[in-house]
Amino acid sequence: MVGAHDSRSFITFDDANALASAKGDPQGFVASLPRRVVLDEIQRVPELLLALKLDIDSARKPGRFLMTGSANVLAVPRIADSLAGRMEVITLWPLSAGEIEGTPERFLARIFGDDFPAVVTIGDARESLIDRALAGGYPEVLARSAGRRDAWFASYLTTILQRDVRDISNIEGLTELPRILRFLASRAGRVLNVADAGRALGVPHTTLARYLSLLENTFLIRKIPAWAGDTGKRLTKAPRIVLTDTGLVAHLDGITADSLAGDFTRAGGLLENLAAMELIKQSGWSTTRANLYHYRSYAGQEVDFVLEAADGQLVGIEVKARATVNDSDFGGLRSFRDAVGRRFRRGIVLYGGSATLPFGDRMTAAPISALWS
Repeated sequence: MVGAHDSRSFITFDDANALASAKGDPQGFVASLPRRVVLDEIQRVPELLLALKLDIDSARKPGRFLMTGSANVLAVPRIADSLAGRMEVITLWPLSAGEIEGTPERFLARIFGDDFPAVVTIGDARESLIDRALAGGYPEVLARSAGRRDAWFASYLTTILQRDVRDISNIEGLTELPRILRFLASRAGRVLNVADAGRALGVPHTTLARYLSLLENTFLIRKIPAWAGDTGKRLTKAPRIVLTDTGLVAHLDGITADSLAGDFTRAGGLLENLAAMELIKQSGWSTTRANLYHYRSYAGQEVDFVLEAADGQLVGIEVKARATVNDSDFGGLRSFRDAVGRRFRRGIVLYGGSATLPFGDRMTAAPISALWS
């Protein structure tokens, strides 16, 4: 289907005619394209990439082709090689909390800078925080009721798992994927040992590793690697796994506002997942570039998230669902501070309360909503 779209024509390969034309005559299809065009769901037509490469090389005009897709195009055979050096890849996550609320997000800049913490009281934000986590960030979901959100997520997952996974893999009948995704949602934010998870699921760990890559390449999960470090300590290498949207976590794990009212401990993983994805989203556009890791030693010392800036500075972040925080909540952060020495910038416990409070040498407690407030 082709139509006007902000002075750029739009073609989606969900349209059977466009798909058949592109697959049947890639070079002729590219030759017929207008001067500026959006090619949607490009991962469905890997045959088109060589023709696009030839056209780009014949006349280098940046910005002519805008290619979008619901799966990672770099995971599709031949695409990465075909367009190496000829494209820029931008990942669009579900909307961040700041985008939804219309507030600028400077959390990364502040935690590595000198103006954090500001001792402020945001107010009792637990209810709005849970509402934010349960809704997630998909634009189509935000205006829906809880019941209608579930219907949308169910349809979305069916489309992703039955169509997009098939587009980027040669595996048919991936009937295990919904069960694996539910398993991951029930353990959102936790460190994942693939061998142990494979035994729990009854799936060979090599097969599970392949499935996890497929889920990551369809933007359903994100692996947060372990911080390798240079402390001399033995550190775990297993990644943390988060789902890319907390609304999706809630849908898969059956978490509702009513269920949390009866057992708020279930909010722990959900809020860790929320914090992780907010940090990932901000790292994509912040002028303060930082990579996200987690820290866990074999001795049991751990920090939920570690941000490492380009100059080597480190910020440790713990996430607690409770509305109160105490000194023991900083144990892992203090251990990490002592291990890394002068590289340690500060440690922060994000919690379900309302005030930003100091807790000793470079340690601060702050509301989870400080991520975007």
